[in-house]
Amino acid sequence: MKSLRNSALGLTLCVAGASFASAQDLTIAIVNNGHMINMQKVAQAYTAETGVNLNWVSLEEGVLREQVTSDTATGGGQYDIINIGMQEAPIWGAAGWIEPLNFGAEYDVDDMLPAMRNGLSHEGTLYAAPFYGESSMVMYRKDLTDAAGVTIADNDSWDNIKAAAAAMHNPGAGVYGACLRGKPGWGDNMAFVTTVVNSFGGAWFDKDMRPVLDSDEWKSAINFYVDLLGNYGPPGSEGNSFNEILALYNEGKCGMWIDATIAASFLEVEGVAYAQSPNAGNPVGANWLWAWAMAVPTGSPNSEAAHAFIEWATSKAYIQAVAAHPDFGWGSVPTGTRASTYAYPEFQAAAPFAAAEMAAIESAAPEATDIKPYVGVQFAAIPEFPEVGTAVAQEIAAALSGAKSVDDALAAAQSAADAIMSEAGYY
Repeated sequence: MKSLRNSALGLTLCVAGASFASAQDLTIAIVNNGHMINMQKVAQAYTAETGVNLNWVSLEEGVLREQVTSDTATGGGQYDIINIGMQEAPIWGAAGWIEPLNFGAEYDVDDMLPAMRNGLSHEGTLYAAPFYGESSMVMYRKDLTDAAGVTIADNDSWDNIKAAAAAMHNPGAGVYGACLRGKPGWGDNMAFVTTVVNSFGGAWFDKDMRPVLDSDEWKSAINFYVDLLGNYGPPGSEGNSFNEILALYNEGKCGMWIDATIAASFLEVEGVAYAQSPNAGNPVGANWLWAWAMAVPTGSPNSEAAHAFIEWATSKAYIQAVAAHPDFGWGSVPTGTRASTYAYPEFQAAAPFAAAEMAAIESAAPEATDIKPYVGVQFAAIPEFPEVGTAVAQEIAAALSGAKSVDDALAAAQSAADAIMSEAGYY
């Protein structure tokens, strides 16, 4: 077979040990987002070249987190490669759950955006390679804002965002002013909600790592969120996360969407404009930082093949392969991981969101501050956070649906979080 180094896909297998003497199987657990789905098709060429068969397990985000965490923590061995993110990678690496990643010089690890590399490392060792990275931003229908006579600015006030949502809101015509995450999950509704709380000056924990979910800042933020989405969002918002809102947006049903920058790659409606995330006086933490990354569970019997696949799938060559693929092109390449991607004129032409995305990533602030004693923007980089975040997510969804008042939901959230952190020995 013609080498992929010279193939029409422009796919360079720049990984050590990419060719194997006999066929191998790799089982890969991935989140069911667009770039991951695309990878299954692009990677057919990898199988053709190497003989490595790729068995894909595509899961909804919350289910993926649960299954991957359980399997990796117990050494279950169900997966050779797993999708994880910045919350898990440093913690799991330090715990020895996943293997360090060391790639060849051609991989050019220095091309990786510093925010992504640092967020997936522990004490300078990379434990997961970013497949795509993201921050968050406002994506809005400029035709609708123009028609309504309103504007949305970079780092706008939440009050102005609400006014713009109200002006665009026309449920009779099937258009809702704001489509925002409501589905419960620490990486679902709480990813967005935490940035709102941050922008109101709140945090998950105080300097002693005690939960502060019943604070004035949390109450102001959650009341604002419930009011905004309750009055100007689509019905059933408590069931919507990324994929559900993407579908609504592409059906022309959303005036604005504040979510992952990566969403811009998949928007199909005309006239989308972009703005940096709004705040209520505190811009630090108003936009999140995340990467969906690939890691190898410790003890995988197919470790060598798994490392080789990750090296290819997160390389410059993979970007070129997607760009050259007849089903995709430059507008579909994974973004937010490598500086070199943003330098291609073809990418700049195909991605009108590129500058806004990079600005959001570069402005994200995961470090500890006077307000928050932990690393992380929309999460806290501690082992207990997924449990805390999941418990709180259920309460916020209950407030959004009207099943509980905001005060009652936050009181229950505070109680649940306090019990988890106390049992974990923080105080």
